[in-house]
Amino acid sequence: MASQTKPLSDSVMTVKRSDTVQRLKNFLIKNGPLATTIVIFFVLYLIGSWLYPAMQKPQVVFNLFINQASLLLVSIGMTLVIIAKGIDLSVAGVIALTTAASAALLAAGMSPFIVMPLMLVMGITFGLAQGWLIHFFKVEPFIVTLMGLFFARGMAYIITLSSLTINDPVYRFLALTKVYIPFFEKVYVYIPTFVAPVMLLVTIYLSFFTQFGRTVYAIGNNEQSALLMGLPVARTKLLVYAFSGLCSAMAGIVWSVSLLSGYGGYAPGMELDAIASVVIGGTMLTGGIGTVIGTLFGVLINGTIVSILQFNGTLSSWWTRIGVGVLTLIFLGVQSLFYMRQKHS
Repeated sequence: MASQTKPLSDSVMTVKRSDTVQRLKNFLIKNGPLATTIVIFFVLYLIGSWLYPAMQKPQVVFNLFINQASLLLVSIGMTLVIIAKGIDLSVAGVIALTTAASAALLAAGMSPFIVMPLMLVMGITFGLAQGWLIHFFKVEPFIVTLMGLFFARGMAYIITLSSLTINDPVYRFLALTKVYIPFFEKVYVYIPTFVAPVMLLVTIYLSFFTQFGRTVYAIGNNEQSALLMGLPVARTKLLVYAFSGLCSAMAGIVWSVSLLSGYGGYAPGMELDAIASVVIGGTMLTGGIGTVIGTLFGVLINGTIVSILQFNGTLSSWWTRIGVGVLTLIFLGVQSLFYMRQKHS
């Protein structure tokens, strides 16, 4: 009797072990791109700290959030758009339009407490209009948002052909007030720096704990299946582009506060930086897979490359573009590899 029990228990243990291994394998395949992004960021920062010991100071880490605040905001909105199998090329134009319109309205004597909400409403409306054209007229997102980029930048240049200085005391207070970080000696950020982390937390909640987030992923995986399941596809797509417009307007407000000016030429090429950050963060351009947590580290990688070049002082700023371009290509390959492994597992 004992001899029969032992082989049975061994077979049960073998099944459990193989099941655990398979679960671990599936977990690694599913979260591989995100884990790769996080590892790359820490390795890159450690290399920079080794080459330039000044990068080891805590202030340098917080400077990443200060300097990349606008990019993080537009990348958060871009992440949801790409997960929903779309694209938004208008984000940089909305930033420029927001800065120019803000500066012009403030110069005309309008209260900043009216200007800021007005800019947010403008961004939401802009995004809704693009989403409406994309969904109901079945126009490719690339075309609609490219035209949106041209329209927004054109409107910014109509408002002003030169940089407008912002002298409003509220904007100056927000731009110049340092908020010191507890437990770190003389380490600080500025008030606008908190906007992006708050939006990141809001987006994490929306993505993982609401029907809206589940519908976004469903649309990205298969829009027709989402329709057959009775999910609110039209409403969700409109909300996704409205959310991206909101993030872009917020980024424009942060930009105008940080530089205390407005100009139609601001944020050149930031739409491409945002897409690169999203891809490096592990979000698939084919939709349905990704997370804003990865996007955060994609933005931090971009900022780290910029910091290394600044500490070097002899290399051209174009090396940032080269580095981000190479990393984007690498991560596209990594995504394809993990996707194929996931498909065959």
